[in-house]
Amino acid sequence: MGKVIAIANQKGGVGKTTTAINLAASLAVLEKNVLVIDADPQANTTSGLNFSPENDQKRTLYEVMIGSIDVHDALIQTEINSLQMIPSHINLVAVEIEMLDAENRESILKERIAPIRNNYDYIIIDCSPSLGLMTVNALTAADSVMIPVQPEFFALEGLGKLLQTIRIVQNGVNPSLTIEGFVVTMFDGRTRVHTQVVNELNEHFKEMVFKTIIQRNIRLSEAPSHGKPIILYDVMSNGTSNYLNLAKEVLDKNE
Repeated sequence: MGKVIAIANQKGGVGKTTTAINLAASLAVLEKNVLVIDADPQANTTSGLNFSPENDQKRTLYEVMIGSIDVHDALIQTEINSLQMIPSHINLVAVEIEMLDAENRESILKERIAPIRNNYDYIIIDCSPSLGLMTVNALTAADSVMIPVQPEFFALEGLGKLLQTIRIVQNGVNPSLTIEGFVVTMFDGRTRVHTQVVNELNEHFKEMVFKTIIQRNIRLSEAPSHGKPIILYDVMSNGTSNYLNLAKEVLDKNE
């Protein structure tokens, strides 16, 4: 059975979507069958993998969630052979309202992807920057949650709410949910505060912090505008080596 990893942080701009795209692509390049699910209505993972949901609005996660299409019909092939995607669309904003009265509303995503779960080694879910019902669905469907952290003190302050939400999910609908780990993103070694925050993270969370640090990298920030993961946009960049190393750490932890 494939492992489902949710990439979550309710704070925006911490490299969550960048991590979802590039971790998924790196795992695929390392010969794993991977599915990335864009569970964010902003659909940045979708566009970052060179697909516009405007081209086919009837084959997105929204339609899967409301049950109007089968999950198999939403699968999109990316440029990497062993990487597929379920795209998002702005319509996903409405799904939380439509799910309010649904039975087992926290488990809808888990139920929808169950028929395809065994087809993949890893399923990566990019969550929206909120702690709403869609994110709870992602955490309920997941085996573990990876938390990208920008090395700023304000970013640390927001971790408490996310960890509280994770505990609520663990105590309720998904007691087997674990924390895959914290990954530091957008790191600049020339900045003292970045080093201080990383030291605090390591001191507080210890082995739960990935050794791989994602460095601030211009090529990494350029890649999404070209609809490519960094490994296809610039194979020689630091961003490529960082995310390949992160993928190898994930594999070492789980295999």
